[in-house]
Amino acid sequence: MAPDPDRRSRNLTQNVVAALSERIRRGEYHAGEKLPTESRFMESFGVSRTVVREAMSRLQAAGLVETRHGIGTFVREPQDERQLRIRNESILTMLDVMAILELRISLETEAAGLAALRRTDDHIQRMRTILDEFAEHVRKKTGNAAVSDVAFHLMVATATGNRYFHDILQQLGSAIIPRTRINSAALVQDDPHNYLARIHLEHEDIYGAIVRKDPDAARAAMRTHLGNSRERLRQSQAAVTSAEGLGA
Repeated sequence: MAPDPDRRSRNLTQNVVAALSERIRRGEYHAGEKLPTESRFMESFGVSRTVVREAMSRLQAAGLVETRHGIGTFVREPQDERQLRIRNESILTMLDVMAILELRISLETEAAGLAALRRTDDHIQRMRTILDEFAEHVRKKTGNAAVSDVAFHLMVATATGNRYFHDILQQLGSAIIPRTRINSAALVQDDPHNYLARIHLEHEDIYGAIVRKDPDAARAAMRTHLGNSRERLRQSQAAVTSAEGLGA
């Protein structure tokens, strides 16, 4: 069979896009610098003008370059990544943490399902180690359980095989664990040891479903775990509102 010319053109375009993107990121082409002409790129990459123009169109859509009509194509200033970043310092109140939990429910529920389908034996072993560390912190009441808590959620995200799940959770850092910002157990007059013990059992349910490679059960367990966190936080918010009302 003859090669598909459209497919070949797409592959050539992708190659040019990848090469130029890498050069821009390495600083070979600086922000504000005018790129070489289409003819120069045609000669350099051995491709047609159509391929070069399509590549430039993709780079422009990605925000790496901009075309100034009648002048040429220029490298753009790096975009402020904070536009896509959830900044920890902006998570100040209980309502902020509840909003983050809503985001996590949608994100991590699917992550747990994918982890159940894609996890490796190494992922399982590392999750087991993290959960055992969490249980030890709970047993000894060391106060360091939050570290293992974050590590478990990040490992579930890692087991999806999709780095973006992990990147988003890592970006949030310790803010993904509500009690590192707000002592919700104390606010609802819950014993901290019992509070952490329940969280550990919820983690074990998630782990068990991932071990069994049961995506539906993994999603349900994660949704239950985060839903319980949200409910505990909601009760905390209600307690604070009630206390403020009595003090008025």
